[in-house]
Amino acid sequence: MREDTSEGVGPRLARTRKLRGLTQQQLAERVPCSKSLIAQVERGHKPASQALIAGAARALRVEVGELTGQPYHDGTPREDLVHAAIPGLRRALLGWDLPDEDVRPRPVAALRADVQRASKLGRDAYYGRLGEMLPGLLEELTTAVHEAPSADRAALFALLSEAYTGVTAIAYTLGYFDLRSLAMERVEWAARQSDDPLRVARTQWQRSTLFLVSASYERGARLLNRIRHDLGEDVGRMDPATLSVYGATHLRSAIFAARKPNAGEAWLHIAEARDAARLLDADANHYGLEFGPSNVAIHEVGVAVEMYDGTEAVKRAARIRLPPTVAPVRLGHYYIDLARGWLYHGNRARALETLYAARQAAPQQTRHHPQVRETVRMLTDLERRRPKSLSGFASWLGIP
Repeated sequence: MREDTSEGVGPRLARTRKLRGLTQQQLAERVPCSKSLIAQVERGHKPASQALIAGAARALRVEVGELTGQPYHDGTPREDLVHAAIPGLRRALLGWDLPDEDVRPRPVAALRADVQRASKLGRDAYYGRLGEMLPGLLEELTTAVHEAPSADRAALFALLSEAYTGVTAIAYTLGYFDLRSLAMERVEWAARQSDDPLRVARTQWQRSTLFLVSASYERGARLLNRIRHDLGEDVGRMDPATLSVYGATHLRSAIFAARKPNAGEAWLHIAEARDAARLLDADANHYGLEFGPSNVAIHEVGVAVEMYDGTEAVKRAARIRLPPTVAPVRLGHYYIDLARGWLYHGNRARALETLYAARQAAPQQTRHHPQVRETVRMLTDLERRRPKSLSGFASWLGIP
């Protein structure tokens, strides 16, 4: 029997809080946030932010999915296909040190080409197709790294680390957080065998997302500071790949600071990232980081939204002209954030319009994002005469 995923964060939060025997004030003190925010979210008068969800989950000692309802299923063949790869991915991750003796890996060049195809599927947010591809590719790479001569092992481990990263993307998008944590362990293990310090640094950057989900902002910030210290602070001497890793850590640090919230610190990290992007002089995709001027601009909107400053988010978005080369996965995230910005700003029509832009850019990412559902529920509650476009979008999400 499938769980009802049409229910919003507010009712789930209220029910879990009461089961823990906490008042709204007590929960607010543990998050921490205002009692008014807890009350408004529980009554459905304000959408739950990612920061509030993470903080409340930590305070209530539950997984984030207990509050968001993830993973979302609607029982349709289309959606079941997206989730169908999860068992195979779990098996592939569990067999990391026990290669399948019946698998005969192809040459390194063929494996590299498939990893590149998998990375492009992730970049394009085609998670269903990526999920179909990865289990077999992971099994093949696992056998290859155990059987390869020493001269080839480092390169194969780099490919395996990149392929494991695809699992983290699927698990995060669909809401399989336990699988994501396991995949992160495999990413780091393989990266450390690749003899590539930058890949290891990128892996640590990726690890910081786990601290975001668990609302462990101070530890996450310390991890990112450590990465920058190891890379060095002289950006003028960095090559493009190092600049990308360095700049990406500042963008992630900006989100951590916004979650605290510390506006001054957040915008300082954005400025540091902008300087790194200026030296890079163009959007790049070293180690799948998508770092460059476009990603800095996208994060400017994200930082404002994290701090509930819709007016600032809309103002900064008005200055952004994203090129057509921006990855769909980044574009989808940008529109999801901007839709919340428009909602906080008080323009419900533009919020819905922007959600449709997110759907066009990255439909699977948009459909499975809890913030999209929170935005749509809020729009539904605020609109007395619900337009067909809003009803249609809610129906597409599986919200009655």
